[in-house]
Amino acid sequence: MWDAVAGQPDWQHIETSPLSRCLDFTEQLSKKLKIGYSVDDRLKEIGFGAWEGLSPDEILARDAGALDHFYRDPVRNRPQGAEPLEAFSERVWDAYHDIARKHAGQNVLIVGHAGIIRAISANILGMDLDRVYSRLKIEYGGIINSIIEDGKPPKLIIKAR
Repeated sequence: MWDAVAGQPDWQHIETSPLSRCLDFTEQLSKKLKIGYSVDDRLKEIGFGAWEGLSPDEILARDAGALDHFYRDPVRNRPQGAEPLEAFSERVWDAYHDIARKHAGQNVLIVGHAGIIRAISANILGMDLDRVYSRLKIEYGGIINSIIEDGKPPKLIIKAR
C-alpha cells in the first residue's frame, strides 16, 4: 500500500474502513502526512456470511471447492448468509456521496477493500456490480481515482502503476 500512495496528489483527509488492514495503514499514513482521518463503518468489505472471520484454510476444510468456485464466479458462488450485492453497493455509494459532500473541493483518500473499489466503480460507470466483479480485477494496494466536479457526475480515472 505504501508503494501505491507514493507520488499521488496531496490529500487533505483520509476516510477509512474500520477493519484493521485498512485502519492500521490509515493511522500510519495520517501521521506521516500530518492530516486527519475518519472511520466510516459503511466502508467495510462486503459481508461474507458463513465465511466471516474464517481463514482460507478453514473455509476449505468445510468445502474443498468453495474458494475455487467463488473466485471463478463470486456473484453466483457466494457463501451462505453473505450480504446482498445490491445492499452492499447502496451502502458504499451512500458513503461515497457523504464523503464527497463533507469534503467538497478537497483531495480525499478512501482506504478500503477491493469490494469497495468495485462498488464505487460500478456506480460511477452505471454497471451492475455482478458485471464489475467479473470484469474488474483489483490488485492489492491498487488505486483508482475519481473526480467530482460541481454539477457533473463523477468520473473514474484508472492509471497503471
